[in-house]
Amino acid sequence: MLRILNDMSLSALVAGFVAVLIGFASSVAIVFQAAQAAGADSNTIVSWIMALGFGMGATCFFLSLWYRSPVITAWSTPGAALLATSLGTISYAEAIGVFVFAGLLTLLTGASGLFDKVMRLVPLPLACAMLAGVLFQFGLAIFDSMMSDVFLVGVMSLTYLVCKRFVPRYSVLFVLVVGVAIVLVRSDESLMLDIPFDVGGFVWVWPEWNLSALIGIGVPLYIVTMTSQNIPGVAVMRSSGYQTPVSPLISWTGFTSIILAPLGGFAFNLAAITAAICSGEECHKDPKRRYIAGLAAGIFYGLAGVAGASVVALFSIFPATMIAALAGIALLGTIGINLKNAMVDDSNREAALVTFLVTVSGVSFGGIASAFWGLLFGVICLLLSNIKLK
Repeated sequence: MLRILNDMSLSALVAGFVAVLIGFASSVAIVFQAAQAAGADSNTIVSWIMALGFGMGATCFFLSLWYRSPVITAWSTPGAALLATSLGTISYAEAIGVFVFAGLLTLLTGASGLFDKVMRLVPLPLACAMLAGVLFQFGLAIFDSMMSDVFLVGVMSLTYLVCKRFVPRYSVLFVLVVGVAIVLVRSDESLMLDIPFDVGGFVWVWPEWNLSALIGIGVPLYIVTMTSQNIPGVAVMRSSGYQTPVSPLISWTGFTSIILAPLGGFAFNLAAITAAICSGEECHKDPKRRYIAGLAAGIFYGLAGVAGASVVALFSIFPATMIAALAGIALLGTIGINLKNAMVDDSNREAALVTFLVTVSGVSFGGIASAFWGLLFGVICLLLSNIKLK
């Protein structure tokens, strides 16, 4: 406890809070759609949010504490999008069976050590290029949002530039404060009073097994979670210099999914976007003290789980333009350093460029996301360029 207190910093706490804010506000609507597609009523949807909040909170806090690195987990956003379009033909209990099955596949992948071995074969420049490609759209979103609300995003961007010059560690904090202040000043006075402050309850449903659903939905859920979430999540840690063992992390996310699936915790995984916020220099200059952001994210996720529907209602008052701008601004430094690391080595530059372009393109073959294909095409390019002709 004494070490944690000594390592505590405001910038790391802010990074953890911003990660939770962006994680919830940017994709909670998709989780709602997935729950509704599964046939969940209002009480069950609250159980989903609570289970996801507690699951992410526990894994963030205890894994970050154990490994002394910012281990940030998240729900599977692409998995939720998949479920929103796939669960309409099966019962809710069978949907729970799908969640348990996908979690079991994830647990076996981590326990076997296969995922860790594969990721260690990927050169760092390619991993950085892939991560830059994943985050690139968030940087562009700053200026897309500016077209919709030039005053809000313009003031937030100017705040960042000024604070980056004078108080770089707290630049994201000031951007957040300024954004929230503008939103509240613009809003109706009774806006905050309309938010219900309720503590929800869990709804437990035992799983039922439908073989066609396990194969047709469970396997794709596992694949998109591994390729779209866990691969970029590992890339974030590696590009930030953390050599945290991957297999135990994957195993714990799979185990958490299995345990919380009957409550609505459909899929947990390593985060990429929010992890990048907690792993960069804006969090803390000393990489050894950035794990505090993981602890903070865990606590805030846990509080979000306790509040349930209230937190969802609170996050809903923030406009999409503010959330998009905040995410992009918080990730600017990470995008820049990963582009630099990807292109600095002449021998890997072309392969890294291919990885970046394929990832940015958003191509998807067989339901597998572009992050996977970016790495694959980059590795193929690297192997071919290293063939020596006699």
